[in-house]
Amino acid sequence: MKKYLEQHPRSCRIVLTEDTNLAAMYQANAYPIYVVIDRDGNIAGEQRGAAGELALRRLLANAGIESKEQSDEN
Repeated sequence: MKKYLEQHPRSCRIVLTEDTNLAAMYQANAYPIYVVIDRDGNIAGEQRGAAGELALRRLLANAGIESKEQSDEN
């Protein structure tokens, strides 16, 4: 994963853990996989495979999360 991130940097927070198998928990069979978790700890949405910034913004918006850039545009 670290090698992938070096080749495909992201500006969002990346969570890597050693004590939990997140890939198994989220049945990750494609990389990257984005999982949006709301403040209550529920999965609000997910995106499997790279789809670009616009797709990630849509995922966040569908989960009811507005990015700072979106707020500034409105």
